[in-house]
Amino acid sequence: MSLTDLTLARWRSFDLPAARRFAEEAALRVDGRVALVETTEHLGGPLHRVRIERDRQAFALIPGGPVTLGFDPDGWQPTPWQAADYAESLERGFADGPDLRAHLAQVLSPRRSVVLPTVLMAVEDEDLTEPPAEMPAVLAERGLRMPTSDEWEHACGAGAGTLFRWGNDCPLDELPYGDGPAPRNEPSAFGLRIAYDTYRSELTSDTTAVHGGDGGESVCGGYGHLLAWLPLATAHRNPSMTEFVYGPEGDDMGEELSTRPVLAL
Repeated sequence: MSLTDLTLARWRSFDLPAARRFAEEAALRVDGRVALVETTEHLGGPLHRVRIERDRQAFALIPGGPVTLGFDPDGWQPTPWQAADYAESLERGFADGPDLRAHLAQVLSPRRSVVLPTVLMAVEDEDLTEPPAEMPAVLAERGLRMPTSDEWEHACGAGAGTLFRWGNDCPLDELPYGDGPAPRNEPSAFGLRIAYDTYRSELTSDTTAVHGGDGGESVCGGYGHLLAWLPLATAHRNPSMTEFVYGPEGDDMGEELSTRPVLAL
């Protein structure tokens, strides 16, 4: 089986030596080297992490194939403190629906099935060096491209259907940014540093979505504890921010905007 036939389900069925063989093949294709192959626990079973270095940049192997993305608010039960915190945000006029499920339906991508390619995706997002519209050409000069929104969601959640990549809950008494021990600062299932700081805003090839943060808008605006954490949700697309980011103001956002380069296999 070749890398083009690799699916997430097949990837999870491999033993470690088989995973290493695929890692070596991927590294060979991009003129890189394998820096890490390890097995972790994810969704009640093993999942391999692969890190490949190329031109002093680290990439993680993201197996594709048929995957399920998005979030189903109707199939999810908020905790009492999440519901209460949202009710406070609603009273202050910072919510997009009469209840939390209605709000999530407005800001999260819907549940859906897609087919994705297996790719290498940068472990770290990188700041934009040019305006958003010019970044595809800038990355192409390095043999890279921006991820699609679907690829970003898959790389973040790795098949988890939870609100956040680490689960359905978040510590409402903590801040959704900064260093220190916290689930958001732990590597994702595929080994990415992703959805870790709400002051970040990752762009993809989809100009209708912003991922992984909102530039600190919800925190600085006093939207409420839960609404401050929601930009880190795997399926969050931040529709209220896209017009700003892709307008003239977006060119001045500097380090608040980033992207996560992809190496095609």
